Amino acid sequence: MAKKEKEREVEKKAKKREDQETKVEEIIKSEVEKELEKEKEIRETKVKTRRERERETSLTGWAPKTKLGKEVKAGKIKDIDDIFARNLRILEPQIVDFLIPDLESDLIHIGQAKGKFGGGKRRPWRQTQKKTAEGNVPSFACMAVVGDKRGHLGLGYGKAKETVPSKQKAISKAKSNLLFIKRGCGSFECICNEPHSIPFIVEGKSGSVRIKLMPAPKGTGLVIDDECKKILRMAGIKDVYSKTFGQTKTKFNLAKACMKALVKLSRQV
Repeated sequence: MAKKEKEREVEKKAKKREDQETKVEEIIKSEVEKELEKEKEIRETKVKTRRERERETSLTGWAPKTKLGKEVKAGKIKDIDDIFARNLRILEPQIVDFLIPDLESDLIHIGQAKGKFGGGKRRPWRQTQKKTAEGNVPSFACMAVVGDKRGHLGLGYGKAKETVPSKQKAISKAKSNLLFIKRGCGSFECICNEPHSIPFIVEGKSGSVRIKLMPAPKGTGLVIDDECKKILRMAGIKDVYSKTFGQTKTKFNLAKACMKALVKLSRQV
């Protein structure tokens, strides 16, 4: 009997230790999760403040030159969909900044870093050189995509002698090329009727690259190239199947083909 009681006491002590260890682990996990959430909040606030600063700098001192810009600044046009309904062309990027304050932007990696055996990692700037009497004159090209993840999407291409001006040119051209992309749920395997995918199959072609976008059921994800994922995410498309043909390593043509395919969604509906 004494041995059994001792064994029970030992088991109770072991259980207490296990409970204490589990409680300590839970406390540590909760603290780590709280720290991660705080870091995420700080990053989001930093990104928001940076976007707000960029928007403020672009809008401060903006004197609109076009009739559309004057109407937007005067408050006569309060929604960007009104511009698309009237088939008006956006010639000033500040119009988009004024009407869509939460617009996001991203760069597409169309270039490649220099190095041995053809270069290394992908990078957003594509460098070219021009032969002159004075020597080689380098130039940098950049491609940017902007969107609000609610169907508004734009793709732009900029070229300059330095990287920062080419990025600014690409973003401003992407804003002036802003379009509304029709979303939907066109997959036969899904009946949610939510705008998470595309309504029907579309194709786009640029150079030797041809891309085919197909609707996918909810939860599939973006089954497509990483650079095209950036474009689809900016448009608010979460699920899609794809098939590509041609020289898909040329990301410049691949991004243009993807954009041409998406433009067909709004034209055919």
